[in-house]
Amino acid sequence: QVQLVESGGGSVQPGGSLRLSCAASERIGGVYTMGWYRQAPGKRRELVAVIISNDHTNYARSVKGRFTISRDNAQTTIYLQMNNLQPEDTAVYYCKLEVVGADDYWGQGTQVIVSS
Repeated sequence: QVQLVESGGGSVQPGGSLRLSCAASERIGGVYTMGWYRQAPGKRRELVAVIISNDHTNYARSVKGRFTISRDNAQTTIYLQMNNLQPEDTAVYYCKLEVVGADDYWGQGTQVIVSS
């Protein structure tokens, strides 16, 4: 059972930056997608950014150009650098791991609040 632990959330003013981290409890092998989703109050959970095992990345239109997803060389941790944060980015951010032929895993979530 892979465990995912997120960190790096917090409160920031509009225009500010935060960096989220998601650490997996073990190295992920095979073909997989690892990424970030978010859920604002009263809204559905939505994709923010994902990175595939071949290093291909995909972003939601609303964050493209402001957020960057990356992965460490050990392939156990992914990051989400969030720049120029806006109030509409306020949400709980969740890390998700999808392994082809295996289960999906979710982290516990980390809160991001963007407010003046």
